[in-house]
Amino acid sequence: METLLKPSLPRITLSLKCHSHFHLLHSNSHLRTLNPFTISCKLRTSQDGNISKKIMLSEVAPPPLSENESPAKPPRRTTMLQRFPKRVLTVLSNLTLAIGEMFTIAALMALGTFIEQGEAPDFYMQKYPEDNPLLGFFTWKWILTFGFDHMFSSPVFLGMLILLATSLMACTYTTQIPIVKVARRWTFLNSSEMIRKQEFADSLPRASVKDLGVILMGAGYEVFMKGPALYAFKGLAGRFAPIGVHFAMLLIMAGGTLSAEGSFKGSVTVPQGLNFVVGDVLGPNGFLSKPTEAFNTEVHVNKFYMDYYDSGEVSQFHTDLSLYDIDGKEILRKTISVNDPLRYGGITIYQTDWSISALQVLKDGEGPFNLAMAPLQLNGGDKKLFGTFLPIDDPDSAQVKGISMLARDLQSVVLYDQEGKFAGVRRPNSKLPIDIDGKKIEVLDAIGSSGLDLKTDPGVPVVYAGFGALMLTTCVSLLSHSQIWALQDGSTVFIGGKTNRAKPEFTSEVNRLLDRVPEIVEVSSKSAATGG
Repeated sequence: METLLKPSLPRITLSLKCHSHFHLLHSNSHLRTLNPFTISCKLRTSQDGNISKKIMLSEVAPPPLSENESPAKPPRRTTMLQRFPKRVLTVLSNLTLAIGEMFTIAALMALGTFIEQGEAPDFYMQKYPEDNPLLGFFTWKWILTFGFDHMFSSPVFLGMLILLATSLMACTYTTQIPIVKVARRWTFLNSSEMIRKQEFADSLPRASVKDLGVILMGAGYEVFMKGPALYAFKGLAGRFAPIGVHFAMLLIMAGGTLSAEGSFKGSVTVPQGLNFVVGDVLGPNGFLSKPTEAFNTEVHVNKFYMDYYDSGEVSQFHTDLSLYDIDGKEILRKTISVNDPLRYGGITIYQTDWSISALQVLKDGEGPFNLAMAPLQLNGGDKKLFGTFLPIDDPDSAQVKGISMLARDLQSVVLYDQEGKFAGVRRPNSKLPIDIDGKKIEVLDAIGSSGLDLKTDPGVPVVYAGFGALMLTTCVSLLSHSQIWALQDGSTVFIGGKTNRAKPEFTSEVNRLLDRVPEIVEVSSKSAATGG
């Protein structure tokens, strides 16, 4: 047997000659050595010649291990149960699977936009009947079975969000975090051959690696030097950006889930001068919905009025609202309109609709009478029309006759006599009575009703934060992580580098930086003497 040691030591040739042999006896639980034996060895070195030694091997058992010593542990075998999580992570982090999940979520969102949300079951049964299925198969059973009538809180949609979130976390754990760890783990290259193997490689004769380091620092690189070796990098944040993108997407999905399962919604139409309690209007959307103290707030409609175009059409409508706490103290007052809601305590009140609740009239100077207005069904179109009736004869008689009044808005009222013939038009509060069937009718006021939508959505700040982080990390991900190695070998500097993106731009940048490295010019002794 020949063993080579360190280069500084003499070469040793070891030859073993055994003068006795040994036998092993197998048993069920142990091994035993029968006969003692000796091994006679000769050591030859290039300096000392032959050296005879004898190594005695005894049959006495070795001493027991001390407390600080432990036997070498055999390699552990990984079981199927231990390998299962890794296999699951590998499947979940698959890019094709993640893309398929995102397309499925996008398709469900599009379907939720197409299908009317939050309607009664009878609505879907009429619009998507079984005798005339959409696309030959889609009926109301699909909508109600899979919860497509509340798509964004349905188990199918939330399940896809959870699956995508799991894929993002698996990808972050198995791919992005290891990439960052590798990027942060750098070493100096002490061989010109290793530098030449980089994506970009060049050499500078008669140059100094220290000058190169100064120039790289001026270009925004972090520079490290160790003897003749140099390492520089920039754009490490670009390696962290994919993790930030994944985190931002998780925030968006978490916020969307919180909005779907933790919000309250409600709508109410309130006549001018009346009030309501917020908690009586709002209803929970999911199992995460928790009421707050602001639900005890009372809202009073001080005034409702409209703005009109020159053509007479309604252009905008406003509601003057006052909010009162549980003790009856006014805590906030604001006039809201479309796209200008009121926000208080996490509750948002939107102006969404309007109607006419009543007409206030005088009959022959008597009154005022408050006549309730009812919406009338029109043949097509989105215009509104409201009507009421003022009885003239005995209302308990078999045939009741009276004056009909119609209004499209709060500007004017059209009146008809008992025969249904047009009698005239009056503006509310014009103080101009009109004579109809021997009765003087004066329209004092048209009382409007404000249509309000109330909503609490705790997921909105989370979604906004997620989109902000997504925009920021997407921009950061465009940064290139560039690395440069250099080695001083005599008067020559070998340079190599690589980057993860924008490779042509990286090559051009490094060439420009190398052009700025000063050249070392050697002055001969003869020319120096001549100059002196």
